[in-house]
Amino acid sequence: MTNTQQGPNTVPVQFVDATTHTVAAAGALFVYRELGKQHGGVPLIGLTHLGANLDSWAPEVVDALAESRRVILLGYRGVSASSGSVQDRFEDMAKDVISVLHALGLSRVDVLGLSMGGMVAQALLRQAPELVERVILAGTGPQGEPGLTGMTRVMVRSVLRGLVTFTPATTLLFFTRTSNGKQSAHAYQARIKQRHTARDTRVAPTVMRAQLRAVKLWGQEQPSDNTFTGPALILHGDSDRMVLLGTLIHCWPGSHRRRYASLPTLATPSFLKTGTPSPTSSSGSCSADRRYQPSDS
Repeated sequence: MTNTQQGPNTVPVQFVDATTHTVAAAGALFVYRELGKQHGGVPLIGLTHLGANLDSWAPEVVDALAESRRVILLGYRGVSASSGSVQDRFEDMAKDVISVLHALGLSRVDVLGLSMGGMVAQALLRQAPELVERVILAGTGPQGEPGLTGMTRVMVRSVLRGLVTFTPATTLLFFTRTSNGKQSAHAYQARIKQRHTARDTRVAPTVMRAQLRAVKLWGQEQPSDNTFTGPALILHGDSDRMVLLGTLIHCWPGSHRRRYASLPTLATPSFLKTGTPSPTSSSGSCSADRRYQPSDS
């Protein structure tokens, strides 16, 4: 690991070879990885899902994103190799992201928020909309969605089932149990092991507990005002067990700049890990009456 920032022409292209860096911000050291080359455009910031570290990104996805732009994958405070105590509020995680962006000298970014990372991204948009040019919210849930309070139950059941069946919890949570889903899960588990050197530190159980508290609180809170009016792409798998397709995330201000895509037969966030199926796109409508119900299956 190094704390030397890479220049725009020295950043490794391939995820499996990308150096893990650290940056000091807000009283902690945050790990991150850079891919791609800077061509004068806006960098893309990646915020990952619950219980994940920097190794949890699918190499094919981030390598493709980095072919023509700079991509920065950020770690959270207290998670894996990042120092400090893990945060249990998304507002505090967003403050950390803002501090890291400033420490890296970035004044304008695009953001990809994956599952829990999408909740952090939403908090970021409310706190510092001027920092974000465009946003992708993938497999995430909105603030104030009551069903999110049941995510702990879904997570615990999947972990216990995984222990009994010797199956990774991510396979049970992120993929359907169809033949295609099982094949995709197997391929995904192989892909995230492609990086053999300088892997991130394993995620501690205390991290999972804190992040699940953050999700529960996020679902209990009243939605805050959102002044972000830039372009937003909202992606969701139509078989998501953790956040049901059709939640309040549809209620996005500036609908003329928002696009929604449902990815058939996929759980979430597996669509960012299994390929690029043809999405069903819609401008969407506010569907506040369709609430998330944790799956018991």
